[in-house]
Parts: sequence; structure tokens; C-alpha cells
Amino acid sequence: MKILGIDSSGLVAGVALVTDGVMVGEYTINNKKTHSQTLLPMLEAMLAMAEVDITEIDAVAVAAGPGSFTGLRIGASTAKGLAGALDIPIVPVPTLEGLAANFMNQQAVVCPLMDARRSQAYFGIYECGSQEVTPLCDAAALPIEDIIDKVNEIKREVIFLGDGVPVFKEILKEQVKVPFSFAMPQDNCQRAGNIAALGELYFNQGKKIPAREFAPFYLRLSQAERERVEKITTGK
Repeated sequence: MKILGIDSSGLVAGVALVTDGVMVGEYTINNKKTHSQTLLPMLEAMLAMAEVDITEIDAVAVAAGPGSFTGLRIGASTAKGLAGALDIPIVPVPTLEGLAANFMNQQAVVCPLMDARRSQAYFGIYECGSQEVTPLCDAAALPIEDIIDKVNEIKREVIFLGDGVPVFKEILKEQVKVPFSFAMPQDNCQRAGNIAALGELYFNQGKKIPAREFAPFYLRLSQAERERVEKITTGK
């Protein structure tokens, strides 16, 4: 079985290929180009190096949200286009679960933080075993102070990672009361390899859907949608 993984939910764009539990290839880039410029060239280069034809892919796993609205839409349209053309299913993988999977087999819990602007972050708290990522709370977009309260309530050592860490590092240092650490640069960002690996696991659990039914989930309204609702409610 060959599972293609796609993650463009944040600042990093990545594609990966897992074949029968083996990571065959992974391509990650973090620069100023838009994901619409990078995803397909990365995919073509990776498959060429792996000597795998696109028609051999059995399913597309994609980071399904939360995350950047634009990034999620680019990833979704790429996944839907490929899966629809190949007549294969999509396996949605929650972005935060994929990010937490950077730290499997840890005694500490893992708390991914993705900057959601306005002093908020998308976050989750996860226990990461050898084969699964288990949520200890529902993923949400919350003010960083509320997230810190939830982390302190767990009363366990925690590892923070994600693009929200540099944004909120100082307040985390000041207010987190449990033992904690921050991920090193190579472990701090999204990996399409995690999306592909979890995608294979979830595919075998039956968590796959037709391409036409897939849509990313955002956890909150976009800025444009929030402004429209505000105008409606205030009359301004």
C-alpha cells in the first residue's frame, strides 16, 4: 500500500510517501514561496526520486486542519484533485495530531501550538504512544492564557512545539507551572511524513472518504468572515 501525505497547513509545505509502513520519501520546504508554488513540484521531484508513478498511489492523506486558511485550502484542493483524478480515497489527518506525532514514545505529553493571531493559538494536548496519538482534550483555538491553564491542569511534563512557540515563548516561560521543554528546530514544524504514516494507520482503521466529500476544518471563522459577522451584528 502506498500513501501520499500532504501538509500545507502552516508555514511549512511538505509531501511524503509511505509504502507498507516504510517511509520512502519526504520533501519539506520552509521559505517565502506560497504553497501553491511548491507542492506539485515537490511531489513530482519526490516521486521521481522514489521511482514511483503517481498512478501507484492508493490514498492521499492530507493535513485537514486547523491551520492557515489559505494553506489548508491549497492542500485540500491539491489532495482532492489528485484523489479525484486517480479515483482513490482521501484520509483526513488532524493537523495537530500530525504535529504531535513528532514526539512518539514520550513520557511527557505533547502540546502543539499554531499561531492563530489575536493572541490566540490552535492547540491540543496529546499522549503519544508507540503507534497512536491520543488527544487528552479537544483541539481548539483559545487565548494563550486559557491554553496555559489547561496545560497546568494536566499536571504532567509537557513538550511545546509549533509555529506558536516563538510567538508565545515568554509567556509560557512565565506562567507554565509544570515541567516543560521546547522542541528543537528539526522537530518544531509540521512533517508530511507524519501525515502519511498516520494516514496509513487511519486508512487501515477505515477512516477514509471519497475525494468529493473532503473539506478542511478551521475551528473558527476567517478574518473576512468575522468582519462580516461583526458588521451584521453591529450594523456598521
